[in-house]
Amino acid sequence: MQMGNLFTDAEAPLKGERFDALLTHRNLVVERIVSSADTAPTEYVQDQDEWVVLLRGEATLEIADRSVELHSGDYVFLPAGTCHVVRCVTDGALWLAMHLFPSPAKG
Repeated sequence: MQMGNLFTDAEAPLKGERFDALLTHRNLVVERIVSSADTAPTEYVQDQDEWVVLLRGEATLEIADRSVELHSGDYVFLPAGTCHVVRCVTDGALWLAMHLFPSPAKG
């Protein structure tokens, strides 16, 4: 059994974002992301599907050239290969992300 609390040690870093893997199981990775308001926009295009929920704070994302405003409780599904950028975020924004990697080919 593995237990924890999403809000323990959830202070924002001075700059950027902190990624904490909470669970890695088969082709699933669950991570907590804590964002600083001083986060440089970074473009992501991932090989895996991602479902992310903003638990605390506000953020503006650019998803496939479309601006999306997120508030606490909002979530979004990003299929593999979807270009996305965090344009701005409030200090201490707390995310929960679930990454679903392709299953290995059976042979």
